Amino acid sequence: MAKYLVLIYGDEQIWESMSEQERKDNEAAHGKFVAAAGDAVLGGHELMSTTTATSLRGRATGEPTTTDGPFLETKEALGGFYLIEAPDLDAAIALAKLLPEVSVSHSGVEIRPIVEAG
Repeated sequence: MAKYLVLIYGDEQIWESMSEQERKDNEAAHGKFVAAAGDAVLGGHELMSTTTATSLRGRATGEPTTTDGPFLETKEALGGFYLIEAPDLDAAIALAKLLPEVSVSHSGVEIRPIVEAG
């Protein structure tokens, strides 16, 4: 079994403007994803707003620069993630298709295989 990180990206302004009911519906959809995935979900979390991010950037001197904000400034922000285990990429894609973010136009997911040590 391989491990995959499922990164959930989207328009942070749209996420923040969701009504209480829309947020509850989205959380319920994630609950359905977790229930359907079962033991394949090894972990995951929603992330706080990019306004809470701190970035460290390397410099030639070797001492990193610490700045507020996300590493990259883009319209789409990383909003959360799941660490899943699946037999192959096709199975990981099939699970990721259950996430609510793949059925709305302002967000999507990225699936990245995890490099296993050793």
